[in-house]
Amino acid sequence: PGRFAPGEPLPERPFIVGYAGGLIPEKGVDVLIRAVARLSGDWQLRLVGDGTERPRLERLARRLGVADRVAFLPRLVSADMPDFYRQLHVLVLPSRDRPNWREQFGRVLVEAMACGVPVIGSDCGEIPRVVGNAGLVFHQDDVEALRAHLDRLQHEPQWRRRLGQRGRARVLAHFTHDRVAAATVDVYRALNAG
Repeated sequence: PGRFAPGEPLPERPFIVGYAGGLIPEKGVDVLIRAVARLSGDWQLRLVGDGTERPRLERLARRLGVADRVAFLPRLVSADMPDFYRQLHVLVLPSRDRPNWREQFGRVLVEAMACGVPVIGSDCGEIPRVVGNAGLVFHQDDVEALRAHLDRLQHEPQWRRRLGQRGRARVLAHFTHDRVAAATVDVYRALNAG
């Protein structure tokens, strides 16, 4: 939490939406591009990562007329991620279930929340449990529900700041190395006592 910590407040415009991870079908980045394309006003989408879907996603952004607002950025090393998160108004993880894959945790959610960045995640796998009441969840592949969450965060900066504060508090309460270690010790103690 020391390295992944909030930065200086951002200007209200442009509204900057981010994603970090693989550009692969199960991550649902196409849903995110479709959702931001329906937003009004001044916004940008920053996608950090790479993968087999990148050419298709670039074509989708062009077809929707938003290619000039969508930046495809290279994968970053972990030490550079806090600076990326601090440049965002919101981070989105729009993953979708596949027969052989489900989102197991979504580390980017915890990292962004630690930086005080509000998060939106799909209901894929463990995302809702990670986000808890500190962010927003939408049904996977529901472009309109994601657009509505983004629109609210774009136009209600005070609520956006409250979600960011809730996210940071959730990380400190549940996801630091100390908290995870203490919870692990509690499990072993309970097993030992039984």
